[in-house]
Amino acid sequence: MRVANYAVEKTCDKYILIRDLGPWDQFPSITNSAEEVVEQLACTLLGRRLFYIDTEGELTELVVEDGKFKCFGFLSKEDL
Repeated sequence: MRVANYAVEKTCDKYILIRDLGPWDQFPSITNSAEEVVEQLACTLLGRRLFYIDTEGELTELVVEDGKFKCFGFLSKEDL
């Protein structure tokens, strides 16, 4: 499977924030390739949370456990 086209928007000691860039006729969204995105970023997380801005502009969390995608977590901009 192809991996989403994304950019790292912010990195801090608590989280990494990425943004889905598309174009979605050429790349899957972060939502649709969550496992692969986490696999790419797992070694850089170092215990930090992984947030992303999805195709609709919504802030979502890719919950990571033991270096693997576990589930989606929904939050607000105040969580940043």
